Amino acid sequence: MPDRDRRRKRRKRRFRLTGCLCILAAAAGVMVLGSLVLPGTFRQIGSALRAALDETVEETVNATIRQETEFPELTVTAEESESDFYYLQLGEEEQLIYRELLQGVRNMEESILLHAGREDRPEKIYEYLLYDRPELFWCAGSSRMTVYDDHTEFCPDYTCTPEEKAEKQLRIDEAVSACMEEVASGMSEYDKIRYVYEYLIETVDYDETAPDNQNIYSALAGGRSVCAGYSRAAQYLLGELGIECIYVVGTAQGQESHAWNIVNCGEAYYQMDVTFGDPVFLSAETGEELPENIINYDYLCCTDEVILLDHTPSREVAYPVCDSNDLDYYRLNGLYYDSFDAQIILEAMNSSIYAGEEMFLCKFPSREVYAGAAAVMKEDLFPKAARTLASVYGLESVKYTYIEDETHNKIMVFWDYGS
Repeated sequence: MPDRDRRRKRRKRRFRLTGCLCILAAAAGVMVLGSLVLPGTFRQIGSALRAALDETVEETVNATIRQETEFPELTVTAEESESDFYYLQLGEEEQLIYRELLQGVRNMEESILLHAGREDRPEKIYEYLLYDRPELFWCAGSSRMTVYDDHTEFCPDYTCTPEEKAEKQLRIDEAVSACMEEVASGMSEYDKIRYVYEYLIETVDYDETAPDNQNIYSALAGGRSVCAGYSRAAQYLLGELGIECIYVVGTAQGQESHAWNIVNCGEAYYQMDVTFGDPVFLSAETGEELPENIINYDYLCCTDEVILLDHTPSREVAYPVCDSNDLDYYRLNGLYYDSFDAQIILEAMNSSIYAGEEMFLCKFPSREVYAGAAAVMKEDLFPKAARTLASVYGLESVKYTYIEDETHNKIMVFWDYGS
């Protein structure tokens, strides 16, 4: 009888030890509850009882983790993000996770505790955070996670060390200061938007091999970037000027993925793509070599109708409607013609020659009007304007190059004034 009692106690002690080891392993993130090895008689337990046991152990594990998890005090307030576009697309609980992520990456924490369980999507919330916050240039965008029932350990990847981050921030601040020196106090919102658009096109070269090309450092400090760098830099600079600028994601003609912006000007929204404003894209489409100092203004404060000609925004969120053409660059600068009148166009062309302008451009409202105008201009008006050029500047021969942009119903001619 005493021997049997001792055997029973020995088996009981072994079971407690095994369960304790399982809980410790799970608390360390090794959630292999289905492979629990039990000695003796317990190896014969049926599948139903085993599943119940596993569920009980997992509940015990999660309860232990909850007791041991201590979240840091959240100092990022809701008011701090109340105007962030992607933040406002989230539910209340997701907004809490957004702010926890913002606080963590600001401090470059290696592991961030989030109030996100198995049913949440912290990786998507993190993506939204980076869309809203171009200043987080040290965040690579990638991450690793350990997900529990009621919280997540989120480990973001960073592109630099804290020391390197401080050095890069200094260079960004210097670039921003240089940019802002040209901003006049009396500028309208539109003038500021146009200035940032032109500034980035003139100071940044499109380069897919540029380091850090997904963040503002590549564009502002490095002067070389891709669409993400252009768009985040525009968002950052306009934010410094107090102008709402949304980072838009989607696809564009000739690119698998693309990013651009929507800006708020005078309480109306407009599409803007700084990358496509760079003449390198226009020259790639036409095959012609263009002067380096020209800018494509089709993508400055344009409508949805215009941007959708060669862009497709993501449908994951509802972007603001952009349906006003009152800030169309060509309309504002007398380069838009509702109809084609050959004499009016020729006079405008000759005026550009008298002024010594490098280029003459005109834009039309439809493909039909454009097609008829382009045919007459190429066959008749350009040669007549070339004779004016030769006469005014005493040239024996005249060279000019014209480029047709059928997508945007416009035609451009570049004059060669000789050396």
